[in-house]
Amino acid sequence: MTTTQARTEPDHAPGNEPHADPAAEAAAGDAAGADAQHGGHGPHGYSAQKDAHLKRLRRIEGQIRGLQRMVDEDVYCIDVLTQVSAGTKALQSFALSLLEEHLRHCVAAAAEQGGAELDAKVAEATAAIGRLLRS
Repeated sequence: MTTTQARTEPDHAPGNEPHADPAAEAAAGDAAGADAQHGGHGPHGYSAQKDAHLKRLRRIEGQIRGLQRMVDEDVYCIDVLTQVSAGTKALQSFALSLLEEHLRHCVAAAAEQGGAELDAKVAEATAAIGRLLRS
């Protein structure tokens, strides 16, 4: 199970947990380590919109599954490429939304602290923007 799958699976009621998945446990450990690495500030900038983000990602996942179906059904190349473009735009839009929330929450909090924390958050955001531009 990938980290994305672990995050998009529905929550289970207490006492109804599925069998432990070593990959999911490792991902949870990585997430906890990342939280400590990023200051352990608690909720991230996107937390307030988490449900909306997950809904949006499920919609994008559906678009990608649609692409698989189109290829399986030998749909015309240009029609598949049109859907690839739509999926790409949807992911880019999601990334920009997440970046904006990061700037408003994490970078703004670092700006209040100033110093090395601010420099690190600005460098981190700059690197993320660079990755988005190259993709």
